[in-house]
Amino acid sequence: MKQQLKVAVLMGGKSAEREVSLATGRQIASALDKDKYAATTIDVDDLPHLAITPSEDRPDIVFIALHGPGGEDGSVQGFLETIGIPYTGSGVLASALAMDKVRTKYLLSTESIQTPHGMVYEKRDAAPRRRAGSEVTRNLGLPVIVKPSRQGSTYGCTVVRDETEVTPALTEAFRYDTTALVEQRIVGIEITVAALGNDDPFALPVIEIVSKDGFFDYVAKYSSGESGAVEIVPARISEEHTKEAQAIALRCHRLLGCRGMSRTDMFVTEDDEIITLEVNTIPGMTPTSLLPKAAAAAGIEFPELLDKLIEYALEKP
Repeated sequence: MKQQLKVAVLMGGKSAEREVSLATGRQIASALDKDKYAATTIDVDDLPHLAITPSEDRPDIVFIALHGPGGEDGSVQGFLETIGIPYTGSGVLASALAMDKVRTKYLLSTESIQTPHGMVYEKRDAAPRRRAGSEVTRNLGLPVIVKPSRQGSTYGCTVVRDETEVTPALTEAFRYDTTALVEQRIVGIEITVAALGNDDPFALPVIEIVSKDGFFDYVAKYSSGESGAVEIVPARISEEHTKEAQAIALRCHRLLGCRGMSRTDMFVTEDDEIITLEVNTIPGMTPTSLLPKAAAAAGIEFPELLDKLIEYALEKP
């Protein structure tokens, strides 16, 4: 009988996305094939113990189910590389880059991938923040989205429709990060495209996101029923836009150096342009999450998806 692979599902953590991570981790642990894997769950607080655990008692692989700072930003990935345990998803550099929306934006621009027009503010610069309302209105117009550069699940994110709301929105963003990004709010069809694989990734079907109030916030992302968003697979866009969106997702995956999986969020505008918002290196795996839905639409059920991510993690870079 083939020996089971020891998989430790790493979840929880200390970020604002702890509850989402716990939901993701539980979903993964319960869905792993019990004939193939001996699965355990660990929280970030338990992680340092792996460094002093005898090699025969260590997991063969860590399945990272963390989100946000401390989990998705390369920190955990660096620790696991230091102690020599393989892990799912992207490495240190790709994780850190994708987590930082400002740097991702700069990097995508080098490949002519369109992103929303934006401005960057630093918490330490008090004077620019005081005049931010007039600057943003003059340079970007309204409405805009104000968000922390290094955060997920729309924590600290505000839709601003009036000049007087810009500075309070920056203050809210600075609760989560020292850098804030202000971007034009894009109008159009909101879509997301997941990519799977390492050196030769492939794109999954495009998902269209229809949120109740036009803003895919935390409640819309993680709720079902009336308060949640409606997700349509395949997206109601042209075949041309579908192919272009999938190509952009693959370009982003390769450009950032992602491994295993990524999910790129975009808009198809009324002018038939595709605007890229951000790249996620550890998409959620909850019952309402987008990556599992896209995989299912491609005929990849959840246990098989987990198998693939583990296989990608064990491939040598």
